[in-house]
Order: sequence, then structure tokens, then C-alpha cells
Amino acid sequence: MQSSAFTALRARRQRGMARVGLIIVVVAAVLIAWGLYSRHRAAGKLEEATDAQIAQPVQVVKPQAAGGDLDLLLPGNVQALAEAPIYARTDGYLKRWRVDIGTQVKAGQELAEIDAPELDQQLRAAQADLASVEANEKIAQVTADRWRDLRESDSVSKQEADEKIAAAAASSASLNASRAEVQRLKELTGYKKIVAPFDGVITARSTDLGRLIGAGSGGGELFRIADMRSLRLYVNVPQQYAAVMKAGLNAEVRFPDRPTTPVTASVARTSGALDAGSRTLLAELKVDNADGLLLPGAYAEVRFKIPAQAGGTALLLPSNTLLFNGSGLRVATVGSDQKVVMKSVRLGRDLGTQIEVTDGVTADDQVVIAPSDSMTDGIQVRVVQPDAKADAKPDAARPAEAKS
Repeated sequence: MQSSAFTALRARRQRGMARVGLIIVVVAAVLIAWGLYSRHRAAGKLEEATDAQIAQPVQVVKPQAAGGDLDLLLPGNVQALAEAPIYARTDGYLKRWRVDIGTQVKAGQELAEIDAPELDQQLRAAQADLASVEANEKIAQVTADRWRDLRESDSVSKQEADEKIAAAAASSASLNASRAEVQRLKELTGYKKIVAPFDGVITARSTDLGRLIGAGSGGGELFRIADMRSLRLYVNVPQQYAAVMKAGLNAEVRFPDRPTTPVTASVARTSGALDAGSRTLLAELKVDNADGLLLPGAYAEVRFKIPAQAGGTALLLPSNTLLFNGSGLRVATVGSDQKVVMKSVRLGRDLGTQIEVTDGVTADDQVVIAPSDSMTDGIQVRVVQPDAKADAKPDAARPAEAKS
């Protein structure tokens, strides 16, 4: 009995030790597995962190639909409807001037008077010569008539009669020449009074009393007159918008000295040809200036409303998303795997800070802003958000946007 009891006790002890050993083995296996898992997870996190540090940070933007009319902002130069320099037509000294800058004048109104004593003397001498030629012409005509009568009665030879008749004709021609010379000098004398060629405003006076005046442009400009009731506004339009610049197209015009008061102008005509140097079309707009508040020579900002392309398929991207290299014009997009996919694009109109893309991207693409020249397909990137602090800067601290 005692022997069988001892055997049973020892068997129980062996089973308990086996169970403890099994537990120890299981615990050890769990600890080893947990250690391996923790090490693998740490290695994975380290790899992710390393990849995140190596991946190039980029900011992205999605293309926007170019629906509705687009704004085209261009610089313009203002000129008067008519502007002309005033020169003298005769030599002399300025006797008096009657208008100054800013004076409103009418066509034919006297602006100044020139004292030309030499011209007056030439006119008197020509008139005296005319009187002498008239007297000689009368004598020659009377003599010719008498010799015609004598020739009819064969009292003189035909040769002598022809000579007297020819002398009378020569005297008549001399009379006409003398009369033309007197008329020429009278007209020059009339130019001693300088008058306005059209209604306008005197914008410059470049002479004064006693100044020696020379005839023509070599004598210097005396006055400058401008008709400012209507103004011409000239704009150089880029080639891609030349097709829409038709007569009657309206534009909003703003002037630096009147920034809150826009003026409406309309296209009157275009040059009909592109400038070979700038590839631009010269367009002329008419601006009403009946109140006289606008000034010729001013700079203006002209804003056109350009109709969107038919079909509305064009998309808008910031201009700094474009990348031009040996493969052509492309943009860099970011795929779902955070890798770069380069796409070739076709451009429409250049809107200054934005560009119109007609083919190559979709509205769902994430397009990289300001891609580096070395960016190629397959590069790992990470998308980051714009710096909130930079976005929080006041508008006054931001650089002004470039205008077309």
C-alpha cells in the first residue's frame, strides 16, 4: 500500500513539473514572439520615418474649371484725339503771344503774332514791280494791236508784226508772274498771325516776346495743341487674344489718379497685324472725355472680359506649376502612392498669375506647385500644407501679384 501511494505521489509531481515546464516554454515563446514583433514594428517605423525624411516635401493644387468670362488686364497709353505742334510759316520776331498753357482755343483763333519787317518790304517791292509790269504790258498790248492793223494793210512785214505780238505775250506772262509773286508774299504776310488749326487746349508754349522765329520745323515749336474731347487708348494685346479683339468689345479702364472711378471704353479698331518683335496686336480704344477730367499721356490699366473657350473643357493652373525642359512643357502630379507622375500639357491663354490648360490634366489631379528642374517620374514625395504663419500675414506684407 505504501509503495503504490508513493508511486502515485511521484507521478503527480512529475506531471506538475511537466506542466510548469510547458508553461515556462509557452511564456518564453510568447516573450520571444513579442520581442520579434516589437523589433519588426520599430524597424518599420524607422523605415517610414527615414522615407518621410528622404521624400521631397511638395505643395499641390488641383486644377480649377475655367468657367465664365476671364479677366485680361493690360497696360495702356492715352493720347489725345488730335494733337499737333504749331510752327511758324515765316521768319521774324515774336511780337506778341495771346494764349498760354491750359487755354481753351477755337479753330482760327489767334495764338501769336510775328513782326516780319523784311517780309513787309518784300511785299511792297513786289507790288511796285507789279505796277511797272502792268504798265509795260499795256504798252506792249497797244503796240501789238497797232502792228496787227498795219500788217493787214501790208504796211509792215510779217516778221516785224510777229515780234511785236510775241513781245506783248511775254509782257502778259511777266504780269502773271508778278501777280503770283505779290499773292505769295501776301499769303506769307498772313502767316504773321499764328492761328489754331482746330478746337483744343494749348498744352505747351515754347516761345516768348522778342524771340527770333524761323519758318518751318527748323525754327522750333511755338505751341502744342491737343483736342481732348475724346481720347485714344492704345493697348498691345498678346497674340493669343488677337482673335477676340473686335470693334465694339468693351473694357474697363482705371487711371492711377482716379483709382475708384473706372471708365468704360470700347475697341474702335486694331492694326490688323502683329508686331514682329513683341508678337502683339495694337488695339485702339475710344474714351469719352467730354468733362475734360482725363489727361493725354496718362498710363491706364485696361481690363477686358474675355469669353471662355467653347465647351468649357479648359482648366486653370497657377503659372508656377509649369516645367519646361527637353521633354517639352509638362506638370508634375502626385499619385495615390505619393510618387511623381509627369504629364505633358497643352496651353490655352496666359492670364498672368494663372494659365489655361486645354489638355493633359484632369480636375482630380494633384499638381505640384513650383516643381524643381530635377523632378522626374517615380520620385517619392510627401504632400505638405502651406505654412499657416505665412498665410496669416496681412495683405500689405505680401508681394503684389504680377499683371498681364
